Amino acid sequence: MTQTSPVILTLDHGPIRELRMNRPPVNALTGELMSSLRNAIETAAQQGVRALVLSGSPGRFSGGLDVPFLLTLDRPVIAGVWRELYALLKALAVSPIPIAAAITGHAPAGGTVLAMYCDWRIAADGDFKLGVNEVQVGIPLPPIIVSGLRRLVGSRVAEWLAVSGVLISPAEALQIGLVDEVAPPDQVIDRALTWCKGRLALPPEAMSLTRREARADLTAIFERDVEAELQKVTATWWHPETQNTLHALVAKMGKK
Repeated sequence: MTQTSPVILTLDHGPIRELRMNRPPVNALTGELMSSLRNAIETAAQQGVRALVLSGSPGRFSGGLDVPFLLTLDRPVIAGVWRELYALLKALAVSPIPIAAAITGHAPAGGTVLAMYCDWRIAADGDFKLGVNEVQVGIPLPPIIVSGLRRLVGSRVAEWLAVSGVLISPAEALQIGLVDEVAPPDQVIDRALTWCKGRLALPPEAMSLTRREARADLTAIFERDVEAELQKVTATWWHPETQNTLHALVAKMGKK
């Protein structure tokens, strides 16, 4: 095991590399964590890695954006955070090597979003929650995320998940196609590694070319006018309703 950054642990399993988020207590997303992940994903293939596993800590995959921290930042820095999120999602989508998400526990909001852009998703069975609950905390779900969600679960289910912001169990996520497998918590990473080994056992050129074609609709999401979209998404962060809801959320968290 090596620590490529203060917030990412790297574990090499032969040709498969595990990138384990390591920002206690819930692996909440900041610009630093997202930038570190993006860099690790973008450089993996150049380092001879043939597949990736994205994992978290036991019981916590990622709690999504670190709202208490982000509320302390000014407008230019917040714009950079949203830009980094988009860049990370693109890195996952266009990765030349397969990526399995080992969803080791709770994965609300950004946690689920990261997994959406991977090739395969294995969720830990148990009393965990997944979903895109941004609306419930006052953040309109960005169009690029709605598009990724729609590709994964279909239009009608995507509408339900996105608009309601409901959080669901791993079993429910499996039923609607939000995840591909459910496994006991202590087997999630092993199952992700097994899935990767299955891809690597295929003729490499045939697998790679077919994978690229099969994911073309996902990568095409990032061919839209991302800059214009980012400006709108960043502006919504500063909308009074969004700010009031987020501050109320943080105050509620502080009382627990």
